[in-house]
Amino acid sequence: MVSSIEVRDLRRTYGDVIAVDGISFDVKEGEIFGLVGPNGAGKTTAVECVEGLRRPTSGRVRLLGLDPSRERLRVAERIGVQLQESALPPRLHVAEALALFGSFYRRPNNVDDLLDLLGLNEKRSAPFAKLSGGQKQRLFIALALVNRPEVVFFDELTTGLDPQARRSMWDLVRSIRDLGCTVVLTTHYMEEAERLCDRVMIVDRGRIVALDTPEALIGSLNINRRIVFGLPEGQDAASLAGLPTVSRIEQSDERVIVYGHGNHFAGSVVNAMEDAGLPFTDLRTEQPNLEDVFLLLTGREMRE
Repeated sequence: MVSSIEVRDLRRTYGDVIAVDGISFDVKEGEIFGLVGPNGAGKTTAVECVEGLRRPTSGRVRLLGLDPSRERLRVAERIGVQLQESALPPRLHVAEALALFGSFYRRPNNVDDLLDLLGLNEKRSAPFAKLSGGQKQRLFIALALVNRPEVVFFDELTTGLDPQARRSMWDLVRSIRDLGCTVVLTTHYMEEAERLCDRVMIVDRGRIVALDTPEALIGSLNINRRIVFGLPEGQDAASLAGLPTVSRIEQSDERVIVYGHGNHFAGSVVNAMEDAGLPFTDLRTEQPNLEDVFLLLTGREMRE
């Protein structure tokens, strides 16, 4: 498969601070590629080097076969970028913004088509200041698509949106990929990366710590499954620790989490509780997910 992005030994430093430490990866044409990592991990710096917004200290970057640092104008004609923090003049109308940004390019997208795609037709004459948070985000996506890009970059696309608006954005990203765009997504939401991305790259302290499909990442680390249930005050689940399928138990007040493994994990725990006469309630099983992978690889400590 053809690569839209090729990165080799990318390094970016600021004095003695190493933001990106010799990473290499490819993004395949037509995929949704996710970058996740703790705050300060270097993912945004890496993406900005790919976009041509920052010049690498060393290494090689090719975006659509071009050097984004040296061929900035040629790259800008072929990519779209939605930044995490963006703003427009408060009185600028939606359709005016699209027409204005489209005038910067030789082959702009049709304004009406963009309004339809982003569900903004009813807001075409609305000033920017009157838009909701989700509507503003959709407008910025429309602006990122105004030049018919081959690759589009989304930085923390759904930050601050309610769950309904977030799911709507996920559907929109898939539709953009289906139009033929390669999508590069940076996000703090592990569920978002797991649901949307064909492959995910986890970055920590400037290095790649994992890169694969979400399913492969979850399956490769032998992460424990979980059973969560409630016990009345005074009841103790410590006796379950003796089961061969149980790895550890966390109990806080009336909530219990049992971690374990194996095909008979859930059944052995439930049978043991019934045999012991434990009056459990609200029992549910939880499968490992990308958040478990993320925490296992990057740790739980707070980062600045």
